[in-house]
Amino acid sequence: MLDLRPNCECCDRDLRPESSEAMICTFECTFCADCVSNVLGGVCPNCGGDFARRPVRPAALLAKYPPSTKRVLKAEGCGPAEAA
Repeated sequence: MLDLRPNCECCDRDLRPESSEAMICTFECTFCADCVSNVLGGVCPNCGGDFARRPVRPAALLAKYPPSTKRVLKAEGCGPAEAA
């Protein structure tokens, strides 16, 4: 089950389950579209992968499969992934 995280790991912006601004990588790292475009250059700083828009879970299923409440924030700051 996809982990719908509640915030951007970079700027801590709230990302509601229905947000079209939420972006994820293949490891479910979650960032807002603004940070992905303007800070990260489209590359996940955690794994080096690319991003896709996070799917929206149908509202009727949110009660049965609730979004995560655990906030993840990069304590060391957020910047582009370093080249390997």
